[in-house]
Amino acid sequence: MATNYRVVDLKAGASRSEILVEKAHSPEDAARQATGEVLVRSGRPVDLRVRVYFQKGGQPTTMVRLYRKVEDREDAAGVGSFGG
Repeated sequence: MATNYRVVDLKAGASRSEILVEKAHSPEDAARQATGEVLVRSGRPVDLRVRVYFQKGGQPTTMVRLYRKVEDREDAAGVGSFGG
């Protein structure tokens, strides 16, 4: 049984849209196909980018929150540098 993923785009300034992805290997893969961005499962609330819903074989629906990576944030310049 194939897993379908429903990606809810939460990008600021855009109307929330849902994108159905039928052929993906993971929630991250579904989000990449839907948005063109590589997203991760942990991050700051301000970096929340999408919610991905999916259901596998009779199990309850699962939701995964995916966030922009630190390197992809506009304020990431200088993050991790110690100056000098």
